[in-house]
Amino acid sequence: MNLLIKSAAQGRDIVALPAGALEYVGFAAHRLASGESLALDAGERELCLVLLSGHADVSGEAPGQGAFSWENIGDRQSVFEEKSPYAVYLPAGTQVRVTARDAVQLGVCAAPGLRNSDLPARLITPETMKRSVRGKGANTRYVCDILPDTEPAHSLLVVEVRTPSGHSSSYPPHKHDRDNMPAESFLEETYYHQVNPPQGFVFQRVYTDDRRIDQAMAVENGNLVVVPEGYHPVSVPYGYESYYLNVMAGPKRIWQFHNDPQHSWLLDL
Repeated sequence: MNLLIKSAAQGRDIVALPAGALEYVGFAAHRLASGESLALDAGERELCLVLLSGHADVSGEAPGQGAFSWENIGDRQSVFEEKSPYAVYLPAGTQVRVTARDAVQLGVCAAPGLRNSDLPARLITPETMKRSVRGKGANTRYVCDILPDTEPAHSLLVVEVRTPSGHSSSYPPHKHDRDNMPAESFLEETYYHQVNPPQGFVFQRVYTDDRRIDQAMAVENGNLVVVPEGYHPVSVPYGYESYYLNVMAGPKRIWQFHNDPQHSWLLDL
């Protein structure tokens, strides 16, 4: 399986995880022109719509809740701004329409949901999202928890990360591919990448201990990297800034990772 999915330079659909590629995680990114709409049916999955940039109206109907509507949400024009995004959580069975008020980029994050749950559709505003700094030196990166395991959902976890020029991220290499709590949880994952300036690229490697999977990829703006299992570090070349949106899901909704023991000494620096 090729773990790198290239993006389309034009059109409404930027990139999407093919159906059946992963058991738990689904993802697609879209660009909408002003006045353009995107209709979605959650079906058996719960969704988290992340307004990456631009302003939009979001309306629809959720099981047991009825109609909902949020108008003119959004507060940034680039994922590289020092701002958290607006997002919308949608339970399984929801039907929704997103209408752009200006040029919009939208991430659609999906994972198995539960019909007839007591989780309502809800707007997730920037001020409710925890922002933090991880690492130090050239391993520093900036994290925004959009839908962490401390907030209600059935199986979906969503986070975004900005990594400065010349820095590493998701590093030292870590994985979460074993249901071995409390030491490690099993979570599939996708990385949706953007690069600033957009002609740049970053490097990402996905590998397992036994090297059954071992792919090193040059990842360009708008590309998607699939992480079914294994370690998955990112390296950002000088002169470019990295953004990625992570979607994670598995049988248990908890993020507990395991560092590659060959590189864990880096934590002592």
